[in-house]
Amino acid sequence: MTDTVRVRFAPSPTGEPHIGNIRTVVFNWLFARQNKGKFILRIEDTDRQRYQRETINIIMNSLKWLKLDWEEGPDIGGPCKPYTQSERLHLYKKAAEDLIASGHAYRCKCTPERLEEVRKTSSGYDRHCRNLSEGSISPLEPHVVRLKVPYEGQTVVKDMLKGDIIFENRDQQDLIILKSDGFPTYHLAVVVDDNSMGITHIIRGDDWIPTAPIHIILYKSFNYKIPVFCHVPLVIAEDGKKLSKRHGATSVSEFKSQGYLPEALFNFLALLGWSPPEGDTQEIFTREELIEKFDLSRVNVARACFSYTKLNWMNGMYIRNMEKEKLMEHFIPLWQKAGFIMKPCPEEIRPKLLKLTELLQARIKILTEVVPMSKFAFIDFKIVDTKNLVGKNMTVEQSIEAFRKIGEKFSGLQNFQETSIKETLEALLFELGLVPKQLYNMLRWAVTGEKNSPPLYGTIEVIGKTRTLERIEKAIELLNV
Repeated sequence: MTDTVRVRFAPSPTGEPHIGNIRTVVFNWLFARQNKGKFILRIEDTDRQRYQRETINIIMNSLKWLKLDWEEGPDIGGPCKPYTQSERLHLYKKAAEDLIASGHAYRCKCTPERLEEVRKTSSGYDRHCRNLSEGSISPLEPHVVRLKVPYEGQTVVKDMLKGDIIFENRDQQDLIILKSDGFPTYHLAVVVDDNSMGITHIIRGDDWIPTAPIHIILYKSFNYKIPVFCHVPLVIAEDGKKLSKRHGATSVSEFKSQGYLPEALFNFLALLGWSPPEGDTQEIFTREELIEKFDLSRVNVARACFSYTKLNWMNGMYIRNMEKEKLMEHFIPLWQKAGFIMKPCPEEIRPKLLKLTELLQARIKILTEVVPMSKFAFIDFKIVDTKNLVGKNMTVEQSIEAFRKIGEKFSGLQNFQETSIKETLEALLFELGLVPKQLYNMLRWAVTGEKNSPPLYGTIEVIGKTRTLERIEKAIELLNV
C-alpha cells in the first residue's frame, strides 16, 4: 500500500446503523476527500447470531442517499477484495495460526461448563490453557484460540484527539480471537482487515476505546504498522441521555421518510461535534466547502448534542434556497401518496403545483409538512365553528353581505390570478369600509378551513375560481342557518 490516506466504514449488518454512527462516517468521508484519499466500505458479518442480510442494502442505500460514495467495497470490489468478512475466513485462520506459532496466542478447549464455574470466582478467564505443554491440544479437536496478553507492563493507545491513553496489561483479558466454528471475533478480524486493506486512520466513536489496547497488542504481535487512532465523542440527545427513538428518528431511512433533505442532514452531521475555525460563524455549507474546511483535529472532545430543532431549521434553510421547480419534484410524490394527485402527474396541473410550491416554500421545514399545509388546495373540508366565518366586530348579516360581494366580484373576473384577486379584495375593503383583518380572516377560513394559510391572494389563485366560489357559497349557507 502507498502512503495515501485510507479510512473505512465497517458496519455490522445486524440492523440499520444509528445516526450517531453515520455522523462518524461523515467525518471519515470528509477526511478522506480532504486528503485525496480513499473511503472504503467493508461489511463485518461475523456476528452470525444477529446477522440480517437485508440490512446490507439498507446500509448501502443510506450512504448513497447522503452521497457518501466509496472507492472500494463489496459491491464494486477493489485491490483488497473480498470486502465481506465471511468471505475472508481463511485469512483469519492463518493469522490465528501465525500468532500461535509466534507464541502470541494459544489454543483453549475449556468447556462452557468450566468457564461458567470460573466466572463464579473470577472476573475473567483464568488462563487455564495458556501454560499447557505444546501439543496438549490438537488443532483437530474442538477449541478456540485466545490472545496471549502480556502479564506486565502497559499498552499505550496514541489518540489523535485524546493524546496517550494508558492501559495496564494486567487488567486485560486473554480474549478469544478465533471461535471453534472458524469465525473470528471482532478483535482479530478488524485488525487483520485494517492491516491488509492498508487503513491509515481509524476514526471511530469513543465507545470503542476499551477495545483499543487489545487491538494495539494484536498489531504488535503481528508486527503490523499501527494506524492513527482518532476516537470521536458519542452523540447524545438534548436531555443528556443516549439518543434513542423516543427522541425522534435515529436512522437515515427514518430521516428520509420524515422529509429531510440529504444535503441538509449531511451538513448538520458534519457540524455535530466539529466546528470551523474561530470566528467562522457559517453554518450552511456546500459539500465542497466542508471538504475544504473540515479539520479532524478540531473535533470537540465533549459529547455532541443532537438537536432536532437545529436540524429542522437547517432543513428549512435548504428548502428555502432550493429552486422551486426542483422543490416541486420533491412535493409531487408526497401529494400522490396522499391521494391528492394522480400518477403520473398530469402536465396541465403543473403550473398550479408550481404556484403552490412557491407559496409554501417559506413556510415548510421538512418536506412531509407539505401534505397538511396544502390539503386546502386539493380536498374539501368541513367548517366546525361558524363563528370563524364572522368578521371581527361584524354581525352575521354583515359577514354574509361581505361574502356575497366577494362572490359577485370574483365571478366577474376573467383573469383569476393573484394580481387581479388582490386588486379586487383591496377595492372591496374600501367599498365595505372594512380593514384587512376583518375581511381576510373570515375569507381565509371560508376558502381554506384554517386560521393560517400561505399568502391569501396566491392561495385563492391556487384553489381556483370554481372551487373558491363554491366555498364562499357554502360559507353563506352555514351563516344563514
